[in-house]
Amino acid sequence: MFLNLPGLRNSNQDHWQSVWERQYPEHFLRVIQDDWEMPQRTKWVSRLQEYIARYTPHEVVLVGHSVGCATVLHWYQQYQIPVKAALLVAPSDVDHPQYPSYIQGFSPMPLVRMPFPTVVVASDDDHVISLDRAQFFADSWGSELELLNRAGHIEVPWNGAEKLWQSWL
Repeated sequence: MFLNLPGLRNSNQDHWQSVWERQYPEHFLRVIQDDWEMPQRTKWVSRLQEYIARYTPHEVVLVGHSVGCATVLHWYQQYQIPVKAALLVAPSDVDHPQYPSYIQGFSPMPLVRMPFPTVVVASDDDHVISLDRAQFFADSWGSELELLNRAGHIEVPWNGAEKLWQSWL
């Protein structure tokens, strides 16, 4: 099972997470948060744990976008439960001095090496995170880094994305 963790304001119908859920409903499930406008780490991490508890953890792939990536890292830091893998797309730089204050409790970003396969997907022109920070996070987490050119904050489907997760089916 793939658990989708959208970021701020959820993912609209054209977002790659929504597209995957429609195309592969038997594989993708969205983790529904109570407040998409003002994310709070403790609530988002607890909700993720509620969903993971429904499955055998080593059969779960976590698919985070933006602050959803930070949710994955904080969840692992708190629960230390290995899952099958994690796909971390356009992670937010929650430690940036200009990071929005209404996104609460996600700083500092955990820099723990993950004991399961992880891939960080980053764009060279993302306004939410610099490529250097994305590389730093990928190195810290022990992740493979996939670089996209001029993909912004990676909110629309991109070519070749399915190859990143199909091997985890």
